Amino acid sequence: MLYTIVKTCCHMVFVDAYDGESFGMQNIPKEGGFLIACNHASFFDPAFAGGCISRPIYYFARKSLFKGFLGWLLPRVHVIPVDRGEADFGAFKQVLTLLKKGKGVMVFPEGTRSPDGVLQFAKKGIGMMACKTGVPVVPTRIFGSYEIWGRQRKVPALTGSVKVVFGSPLMPQEIDPGEFAEDRYQVAANRIMAAIAAIQPPQNVIV
Repeated sequence: MLYTIVKTCCHMVFVDAYDGESFGMQNIPKEGGFLIACNHASFFDPAFAGGCISRPIYYFARKSLFKGFLGWLLPRVHVIPVDRGEADFGAFKQVLTLLKKGKGVMVFPEGTRSPDGVLQFAKKGIGMMACKTGVPVVPTRIFGSYEIWGRQRKVPALTGSVKVVFGSPLMPQEIDPGEFAEDRYQVAANRIMAAIAAIQPPQNVIV
């Protein structure tokens, strides 16, 4: 219930305050587990992208955020705590369980927000998730969120224009170079990041 309320509010802000539009909604699987692999340039990215999707989505956030009010709120809106900078196998097991149950999980392959809005290199974690689970991965790119609340801003801009584009799902055979491939998970992560980079802004968007 709380998740639905928060998601609805996020979508209203996305549409009304920031001229938000989403494209490629037909690329979101209607059933079964899947990963959303999205670029990360703003605090608002999870809300902007997740608010567009009708299916419930689960997210990651660094464990240090789970204090006080956020410690109460975040688990109730499908946010999984994760240790940054090291392999968090507990969080990974949670993701495996969710995907096996047919849930959707959003991951930011870059691992953290871009310092300048430019796409960064992917961490191998997304590659491991994709190879180990074999679920479809939907490459997703957000345009305009950095200008609204990127690292250079202490507070969000009150206006702006944001577009979220969901690309065609990547199937396991398009991602996984094979069990015995050298640096398997990094290769898979790079392929996913390349698919994100290949997404172009809608024609009516200036970036």
